[in-house]
Amino acid sequence: MKRSRLATAALIACGVLLALVILLPFLWALSASLQTELALFRRPPDWTPNPPSLENYLYVFTGQVPNAYNVRGLLRSPITQEARVLPIGLMNSLEVALSVVTVNLVLGTLASYTFARERFRGRETAYLFILGSRLLPAMAVAIPIFLIIKALDLLDTKIGLVLIYSAFTLPFTIWVLTLYFRSLPKDIEEAAMVDGCNRFDALRHVVLPLAAPGLAAIGAFSFLFSYDEFVFALFTTSSTSSKTVPVMIAAISVNPDASYTLIAVGIVLSVLAPIALALVFRRFITSGLVASMGRS
Repeated sequence: MKRSRLATAALIACGVLLALVILLPFLWALSASLQTELALFRRPPDWTPNPPSLENYLYVFTGQVPNAYNVRGLLRSPITQEARVLPIGLMNSLEVALSVVTVNLVLGTLASYTFARERFRGRETAYLFILGSRLLPAMAVAIPIFLIIKALDLLDTKIGLVLIYSAFTLPFTIWVLTLYFRSLPKDIEEAAMVDGCNRFDALRHVVLPLAAPGLAAIGAFSFLFSYDEFVFALFTTSSTSSKTVPVMIAAISVNPDASYTLIAVGIVLSVLAPIALALVFRRFITSGLVASMGRS
């Protein structure tokens, strides 16, 4: 009994430590975003805003310069004007990520269902080729992808990013959903087709509702990959109309006169969408991934 209690206590301590490692950087960024630049450099520092201020957020969305910048003696007096484009970067990231999710759910579902239910010549070869393409390191194909996007005249476009991210996420989508569809009983689909459904109607009305947890997991994976990706967004975009928020935050951070409070605002704004996604779909995501991995 004593050993069991020690093991439980150790497990709880490890969980708390892991939670602190994950949460503390974000909590610090949240606290910094609600402080003035002067308060942020105060010694000893205030770990919580005293008092909290939304002026940094107002500047990002409205351009209203915080009153704190009228105070002389700041270490970084210039206001970081690059932060004003963060809302555009957020919209670009959301558009690209949601487009990639749509591509994965439509094309990935059709391809996965075909691999799971249909028999055709070269099926296993094609399936292994798709899985093998996912094993390539991203940087190993960075130059060929750049040249392809350039040849298609899609540099500095969101469509180019959607194509790149879809190429990286579709193999994983096809793998997971193929395992999921193979685990579903064929009898239900056959019964639906006896009642007059064709193959596509059986997929839409019978299979997809049963595969909802797997589809949610795939949607979350493709969204997070596309929303957070930095390297290809940096290589292939150059204008504000197509840059995603990770690239914009990086551009602000490399400015030696950048305001730490405005960098913190960018960090907080950029993580709101993934957090909202995780909170809304957490049950589907967990059950979908566990079920898919268990059926492999």
